[in-house]
Amino acid sequence: MKNITFSLWIVLLCEISLFASGVEDNELFKDEEFKVLYDDDALHDQITYNMRKSLNLDVDGCILLPGEKRSLQECGFNVTAKTFFIIHGWTTSGMFEGWMQKLVSAMMQREPEANVVIVDWIPMAHQLYPDAVNHTHQVGLSVATTINWLQEEQQLPLQNVHLIGYSLGAHVAGFAGTSVRGTIGRITGLDPAGPMFEGVGDDKRLSSGDADFVDILHTYTREALGMSIGIQQPIGDIDIYPNGGDVQPGCSLSEMLTGAAGGSECFMDVIKCEHERAVLLFVDSLMNNEYMSLAYQCTDPERFKKGICLSCRKNRCNNIGYNAKKMRKRSNCKMYLKTRAATPFGGIHYQMKMHVFNRKHADDADPTFHVKLYGAHHDTDDLHVDLPNKVGLNLTNTFLVFNEDDIGDLLKIRLSWEGATESLGSFWKNMKKSFWSWNSNGTPINQVLEVRRIRVKCGETQKKFTFCAQDPSVTEISPGQVITYIKCRDGWEVKPSKKRLHNL
Repeated sequence: MKNITFSLWIVLLCEISLFASGVEDNELFKDEEFKVLYDDDALHDQITYNMRKSLNLDVDGCILLPGEKRSLQECGFNVTAKTFFIIHGWTTSGMFEGWMQKLVSAMMQREPEANVVIVDWIPMAHQLYPDAVNHTHQVGLSVATTINWLQEEQQLPLQNVHLIGYSLGAHVAGFAGTSVRGTIGRITGLDPAGPMFEGVGDDKRLSSGDADFVDILHTYTREALGMSIGIQQPIGDIDIYPNGGDVQPGCSLSEMLTGAAGGSECFMDVIKCEHERAVLLFVDSLMNNEYMSLAYQCTDPERFKKGICLSCRKNRCNNIGYNAKKMRKRSNCKMYLKTRAATPFGGIHYQMKMHVFNRKHADDADPTFHVKLYGAHHDTDDLHVDLPNKVGLNLTNTFLVFNEDDIGDLLKIRLSWEGATESLGSFWKNMKKSFWSWNSNGTPINQVLEVRRIRVKCGETQKKFTFCAQDPSVTEISPGQVITYIKCRDGWEVKPSKKRLHNL
């Protein structure tokens, strides 16, 4: 069955690509400003408002019937509490997927007094993708009409309304926000759908003007056949791209092969894993309130990988998911973070700077560095130093180190240069150089670099430290060698923080 589903998915992507390429500015919504008239019955046709009373989706909820006051009383709608509308996206199965159970359960545990309502439009979403796209406006208008009715009937405060839409459901939330009388408090887009929404006008997709605060999580922005399953462009007040919005830890094909039968099942698992990661990150933010993940404002993912963007000054960092905070006068603010492969997804980001001197025979050096961090609580394993470009000689190199656990205050750093036989990558590097790097005696030339100190900034605490060589006479390093650095005061201002800046 999954083989058939995967084949259909590929065929569908091709159809969407061909369809979208022939459509100017998304002519699916040709009736400008969506001047479509529905009577109440037609508007809500095939859409159900399922107000949850149980964490288990197998237990029937209470159905809210727009326009029928008795359903509010029967369902126990609490107008003084927060109200959440959870909106699913396109479906190939015709039923709720596993993420819905997780999100509803987490929301009800975090906000036990809240009204949690599932917007069930599966009959309209279980169609060819272009047809499902065409239905998003009607569903959004139905949601807006329901909210307007709640305002009239119960004086529902719009500031307490939060729409949470996944994939195609994110754009449904946007159309609802556009159509409602007044301004909704918040819309969260969980990897909003890309095909047929990328590059269109604000009024034809979710955008920052659809609510008082619009936050977006982008987790699947890789292109295939000229389009991305998740929208690539920033469309909210803040747009957060975990792991660059690209490959998510634990979702690679090799990782999927480890626990699967192989073949097309793995490709489907990769798509599902990366697209749904936005939902799981949001669930994680609900369940792990004491340990919130931070994202950092940056112009692009490459600068973030260099560790340049770990500042929290002037609202340049923010919590992700449910705990994200509205920032003043910001729109389309792009933010980045790295995550773990599983919940809890949060970790610790370190910016590291080290000036690398060329001391001997190292003009063409391409070292593979690792750092081991020693903390007040415990130590890390060797962490790979990911330099986006080749190491800069006689220059200051800046890079990002991410650790999955909080090891406490950093006490010591060990820098190692991977030897030629320690990994396959270093072996091949050494083999290529060995043809050109032998001296007159027929022995390989030993490359020597020097690193006198390492400067570190922790994103989560904003603390800065300088680490100098533990033995001042040992600052030079060659393949297979290590240098240990300890804290010292060396010109980089130290600003200790009493606690992690998680509760912004």
